Parts: sequence; C-alpha cells; structure tokens
Amino acid sequence: MKKKILIISIAFLAVMAIILLAFKPFHKKDSSFTFETVKVERGDIANVVTATGTINAITTVEVGTQVSGIIKKIYVDFNDNVKKGQILAQLDETNLLEQLRQSQASLDQALAQLRFNEATYNRLKALYEKNLIAQADYDQALFNYENSKAAVSNARSAVSRAQVNLEYATITSPIDGVVLNRAVEEGQTVAASFNTPTLFTIVNDLTQMEVRTSVDEADIGKVKEGQKVEFTVDAYPDLKFEGSVSQVRLQPVTTNNVVTYIVVINAPNPDKKLMPGMTASATIFVEGKNNTLILSGKAIRFTPDQVYLQKMMAEFMKNADMPNMPQANMRSGVQSGQVPNMSSMPQGMPQMGMFSGTGEADPKTKVVWVKDDKGGIRPAMVKLGIENGSKVEIVSGLSEGDEVVISMSEGKKKESVSRNNGGPRGPMPF
Repeated sequence: MKKKILIISIAFLAVMAIILLAFKPFHKKDSSFTFETVKVERGDIANVVTATGTINAITTVEVGTQVSGIIKKIYVDFNDNVKKGQILAQLDETNLLEQLRQSQASLDQALAQLRFNEATYNRLKALYEKNLIAQADYDQALFNYENSKAAVSNARSAVSRAQVNLEYATITSPIDGVVLNRAVEEGQTVAASFNTPTLFTIVNDLTQMEVRTSVDEADIGKVKEGQKVEFTVDAYPDLKFEGSVSQVRLQPVTTNNVVTYIVVINAPNPDKKLMPGMTASATIFVEGKNNTLILSGKAIRFTPDQVYLQKMMAEFMKNADMPNMPQANMRSGVQSGQVPNMSSMPQGMPQMGMFSGTGEADPKTKVVWVKDDKGGIRPAMVKLGIENGSKVEIVSGLSEGDEVVISMSEGKKKESVSRNNGGPRGPMPF
C-alpha cells in the first residue's frame, strides 16, 4: 500500500513539473559563430636551423719550445702583429753553448782516434800481405779502424744536435699573424722534458673567422655546405653578421646522451669586431623564397568545431540530391556525430579529408577553411611549399587576399516568444 502511494506521489510531482515548464516563456536559442581570420599575403619565408657556437680564428698556432732554459728576453706582447720568422723570445744559451763545445771536443777526440787507428791499420795491412804478422793482429787493427769511423759519425751527430738545440733557443713565429696570448715572462724557467710548454698563441688573420656550432642530430640532415648563415653576438646585439656553412663534420659529439655534430661557419670579419671566444647564435637558412604567397601556420592546424561541422553537413545533405541514401539515416548519423560515408556522395560533395582537417596522402597537401561572402566558411585544398612552423608557403589553392580561418568561437542569440497575457487560461489539464 505504501509503495503504491509513493508511486502515485512521484507521478503527480512529475506532471506538475511538466505543467510549470509549459507556462514558462519559450526561448529559441540559435548558435552563432565568430571566425578569426588572417589574409594570404606576399612575403619572404625561410626554413632555418638554429645553433650556438664559439668564434675562432681559422688558423691558430701554439708556439712552444723544444729545449729547457730561462727566458732571457721577450720581444713581443699581446695583440702584436708578427711576421713569419720574426723573433718572439730568446732563451739563455749558456748551457746549450757548453753542450755544443762538449760535443765538438768529442768529435775532435774521435777524429784523432780515427787517424791513429787508420795509420796502424795501413801499416799492419802491408805486413799481413807479406805474411809477416798473424791473422789475429790484422783483424784487431781492422776492427779498431772501423770502430773509429763509427765513433766519428756519432760525434758529428752530437755536434749537429747541439747546434739545433742552440738554434731552438731563439723562438720565432711560424706564421704571419697576431699574438693572441703570451704565457711567459722574462726570467721564467721553462722545462721541455715530457711535453712542449706553450709560450705564445698566434692567430693568422682576424679578418677571416669561423664559428664552430653544435647542431642537433634531428636537424643535421638539413644542413649542407654553402648554405647562408646569419648570426649575432652579445657584444653587438643589434648587428647581424653573415657567413656560410664551410664544413659539416662527421664526427659525433655525445654529451649527456645528446648527440650533436660540429658545423663550421665561415665568418668574414673585415672590421675586426668579432673576437676569438665570443659566443654566437647562428641561424642557418636551409631553404627560402622571396615574394611568395605565405600564410600563418595556425590556419593549417585549424579544424572547425564539431557542432559547426554537423550543422554544415546537415544543411548540405538537406539541399543535396541523394536518392540512394534515406534522409532519416543521414540526419540520425549527423545527430549522433558520425559523418556519412563520402564514397556514396554525389559529385561536388566535400570529401571526408576536408571535414577531418587532413588532406590526401601527399603530406604537402592540406585543407584550410576560407571565409566566404555569406559569413560562413568553406574548405579549400592547398599545396604547401616551405614550412617553418609559424608560416607556410602556399604553392596553389589560394590567392593573395583570401581570408583564412585560424580560430572560431561560439555565441548565443536569444529570441523570446511573447506569451498571451502571461500564459494560457482556463482549467489546468490533468
């Protein structure tokens, strides 16, 4: 009994709710869409690869010494221009001269011994030929003579080595250039026991520099020799320096599991504003065109709202002649959010790719939405050229001045239907 009363109560409340809704003013809502567009314009577009690197001179030579000693005199300083063969510094030659004199004395001793042994050998040889001495005496004389000749050759090599070391005491420039660094002072002792100490760093020509940049492995396939490059340095933020790719090195550089490749950029420096060691931010122009049709990349990535697409499809199917497809099935498909099979549509019907925002198999073929004269939008198939993310080149499909949609927003317009003096009169229907 209680259950029956509960059911009757619920039914009564439902009927009362329906009656109250019937007496409320009726509002018809109509959706309106606002489109944000950009125009197809003529301009320049380029696909670029960005990288950072360090500015260096094309040729850098570190000048050292092959002998040990005390720096007696330094003849050049930082930033001095030097010529090939010019004296840079002089080591103390005292020990080197003593080594040369000692080597010369050893040579004189070896020559004296050679002359004595040669005379002895010649005397004994004559006696041996007359069978007046034993074979052993002749062999010993021959051995001493040959050994003396070898000693003289060894002594002469020691003299030559001492002379070369003495020449090494005079440090000269190997190239024409500029002294970039001086690492020693007068009176300082340098030791060349195991490695050659660096005394000076000389660069050949500061009017021709190079930038050694690191390019990520994802972009290295786009970089080729001869491509144009623009770069900036922190010292001159308002200036753009130009260069070209001179070398793409094959040796990978792995840092924290990130693989990069060295790309060397030729950088003319006639004003000598660029200095070795500066950090450069480079832009490598992979491909580019001037005075071509360009469009914002947002237009390629835009897809209309699903509600608008359904409304557009419904209107098209309502006005189109589709004898092979029941209208009820088409409406139900649109209302459920499913787009009908386009293969059965008549000629002139927009293809499925247009409504899904994609083109054909060609990755350069895309669909954009162009604003028409009636305030709506229509799909247009376009062929793309250069893409750099923010802009794309339009090869075909659009004309200069076309307005292409990049975003849309939906608003509500309310139209009130007046009631008859506050609503219907008469007895309430039950």
